[in-house]
Amino acid sequence: MAEVRGAGRGRIERFNPIALEILSNKVSAATDQMAATLQRSARSTFVKEAADFGTGLVDPSGRVFAYPSSASVQFLIDSDCGPTIRAVPDVEPGDVIVTNDPYTSEGLASHMPDLHMLRPYFHKGRVVCYGWCYIHCTDIGGAVPSSISPSNREIFQEGIRIPPLKAVRKGVFNPDFVALFTANSRTPEMNLGDVRAMVGCLETGARRVAEMIERHGIDTVFACPDALQDYSALKSRQVLRRLPDGKYDFWDYMDDDLVSSIPVRLRVRMRVDDGRVNFDFTGTDPQVDAAYNIATAGKRHHWLTVRLTGFMLTHDPTMPLNAGLFRHITVTSPPGTIINAQFPAAVGIRHATGRRLTDAMTGAMLKAAPESVAAPTCGATVPFVLAETDPRTGKRRLMVIEPLRGGMGAWNGGDGVDARDATTSNLNNHPIEVVEEEAGVIVREYDVPIDSGGPGQWRGGTGQMLTIEVLRDGGTILARGMERMRFPPYGVAGGRPGAPFRAVFNKGRADERPLAKIDQLAVGAGDTVTFMLPGASGYGNPYRRPPAKVLEDVMMGFVSLAAAESEYGVVIVKGHVDAAATRRRRAGRRAARPGFDFGAEREAWETVFDDAIMEELNRRLFLLPPSLRSATRRRIFAHAVPDLPPVGSTPLAKVLADADEARARLRSAMDEFLGPTAGRAPPRPLRRVGPGPWHSRCGE
Repeated sequence: MAEVRGAGRGRIERFNPIALEILSNKVSAATDQMAATLQRSARSTFVKEAADFGTGLVDPSGRVFAYPSSASVQFLIDSDCGPTIRAVPDVEPGDVIVTNDPYTSEGLASHMPDLHMLRPYFHKGRVVCYGWCYIHCTDIGGAVPSSISPSNREIFQEGIRIPPLKAVRKGVFNPDFVALFTANSRTPEMNLGDVRAMVGCLETGARRVAEMIERHGIDTVFACPDALQDYSALKSRQVLRRLPDGKYDFWDYMDDDLVSSIPVRLRVRMRVDDGRVNFDFTGTDPQVDAAYNIATAGKRHHWLTVRLTGFMLTHDPTMPLNAGLFRHITVTSPPGTIINAQFPAAVGIRHATGRRLTDAMTGAMLKAAPESVAAPTCGATVPFVLAETDPRTGKRRLMVIEPLRGGMGAWNGGDGVDARDATTSNLNNHPIEVVEEEAGVIVREYDVPIDSGGPGQWRGGTGQMLTIEVLRDGGTILARGMERMRFPPYGVAGGRPGAPFRAVFNKGRADERPLAKIDQLAVGAGDTVTFMLPGASGYGNPYRRPPAKVLEDVMMGFVSLAAAESEYGVVIVKGHVDAAATRRRRAGRRAARPGFDFGAEREAWETVFDDAIMEELNRRLFLLPPSLRSATRRRIFAHAVPDLPPVGSTPLAKVLADADEARARLRSAMDEFLGPTAGRAPPRPLRRVGPGPWHSRCGE
């Protein structure tokens, strides 16, 4: 083990380095075995194939001290099981606690399909630690099949809430829990099979912990969690010192919140002081009347620290995976923002907001250390679901067809990974054979969209493209997390943005039409749906990319001939680079942007809605009662931009061509609905837009 200095060294020194390394590997191996048990015995495709689950060992205070290196979802290392443990204090050997409620678990469950279980591991009447696991349930009830709909406004619409309680008592399933749980799901047998796999996984953990106690003694095992977390804390601070001291501001946008066409802004201020990092989200937009909120209980939370997980483990992959990684990270998240939503806000599609927050944090980190941070990824993860009737049984069945993603961002020295964004999770693709066996579809196309990766000296990773054909009538498709349709991932240091997200119904047919964000899409036999995930951002001036690399991209189908010439200045004729024509083309190279290239849509938006006015707007909105903020915000935007188009239609540059007039309308609306600012005269009365009082296309 590397030498470490500073606070926490005392507990580490109780172990010699070899002993601590052995224990670190043993507890990690135990969680890997727990994961193998869960995946091999699960019933649902999303658990056994995509591997949307997690396992770990948790200290008595609720912090993770061991996490599997094989995990596909690593950001959950920063989960806090403490509130769930404290909610059920009277535990006995063989008990298993269960919860899926984001509010009573204080963010352990971040949306209700994520079912968490904890089992206390005892030694002579004393809790040594807890085994922990979670899975994504296929259906937990609620308004729609698979439980997750962007149009849900309250958590009561998202399924059955399970506060922390005992699912298993002294090794025996609680029949009341089983009855209630299965009665509130469209897929009870599948769900219950996954739950039994979770209980088996926790039993595996119990055996491994007992073996460690027998081999190393109870005192050593008791001391192990603190020592491992101290060691990771010391190591992680060394990595965080790569970020220079200072203050760095950045913000990014979600396309909209589905119930309106208004973009949602997430703002971060990163403060760095000698390896201590604070993320301040003051200025982020209020929670929305849709399912994009994140319930973080106002504290550090795995959706708020996920970006730093990848950063730390990239620069030091030897660190033990535990909560100590995050000890020097703090957050400031005002209540009522979209990333610190208050009960009973809906949270089903919290991952879309988490992805955009990650991109905002990436921007702040790029400002601090551009040589050490990759450009933003595609910014979208889209698990899409088919709900249909099983012709053999007549029962309704559900399946996640694929957890679709785009590419990863380029960095100073390398291209982004194509079609495989592992920033927040590294879920496996579902094999096509499994999809076609278990769902009434045929996969017609599984490829990458050409020209989707952001051009750059180092190219951004491409997106994924999937076309499925539906085989039976009466089906419904649900797709969650469709984002980057309006605002593509921004380019860095002269690099260009990735291509935006696109979805098409019946592509190539007479009735082809583009699809906006899908809530529920009715489909019948013969219909096709095509998803083209966004590409990731480019890094560096594209005209500095070696022509041979551009030719390789063309031959691989990643870049078109037209884009090779227009974006990279490389002329390719009959499969070869025309060196003379390329030199002439590149001689007239356009100047690369030195910082960030946000694309035309964001640039047009910020001619009116710049940082200063948005900070003022949110500051004044937060003076209102929480119940009035969202509606008031929609009214203000309805008057500032009365013809704000939905995503994928009229360009914002056309709508906001008269930026001065739009800013004047915005200021007038703010004063009308929020009261005039000090020293300003009351505004002139606002004109009404559309039928009825304050009715507009923005949803109010």
